[in-house]
Amino acid sequence: MLELKNVSFSAENDSGSKDIIKNVSLKINEGFVALTGPNGGGKSTLAKLIAGIYLPTSGQILFNGKDITNATITERAKMGISYAFQQPVRFKGITVKDLVTLASGKDLSVGDVCKYLSEVGLCAREYVDREVNASLSGGELKRIEIAMAMARGTELTVFDEPEAGIDLWSFSNLITVFEKMHEKINGTILIISHQERILNIADRIIVIADGKIREDGKKNDILPSLLNTSAACSVLTEKL
Repeated sequence: MLELKNVSFSAENDSGSKDIIKNVSLKINEGFVALTGPNGGGKSTLAKLIAGIYLPTSGQILFNGKDITNATITERAKMGISYAFQQPVRFKGITVKDLVTLASGKDLSVGDVCKYLSEVGLCAREYVDREVNASLSGGELKRIEIAMAMARGTELTVFDEPEAGIDLWSFSNLITVFEKMHEKINGTILIISHQERILNIADRIIVIADGKIREDGKKNDILPSLLNTSAACSVLTEKL
């Protein structure tokens, strides 16, 4: 489905150009995939390259055999790639129903929207007409964003550190939601995270550090080594 061929990405800083992603080659097919690694190792940058927020400095990105290296985020969304930000955007004046409907690309009834909200553990009656503004907590926004991703139903959905900025209670609820998504998976879910509980529900774990793929394999092969080495503390920084 998704293939990266010798992808590199450099960004300008005060001291010149810095190589962030270094000659990464990777194939991602159907399933629940977790991308992990130490902070600053390139996880979120790689996610943004896949989504089209950043364009690679060199290399090639293919989706279903089609070259999307220079495609915009909008073009990739139309092809079937969804991206969920670390910090979901708030929209004053737009209701939860509006957002989920827009995400689906079709005219959803209140009942349809309520079904998606219920899937992510939100009481639909309390949320369907609420504005997506500062009155919503980080955990509520994350679950609404997941409901939007479910409504879109794209072939590839990328979640960039969904645990960022939320409390323990909200995180526990997110894990439950992802477990349900895993059971009903249709296509590919790629989650960028360093949380053990998220890695533990993945089918496959990819470890990236210093812009390079360090490990890649089935969860049962990769996770024990992350937990039992001194490097684990730099990869799994918190175990909520």
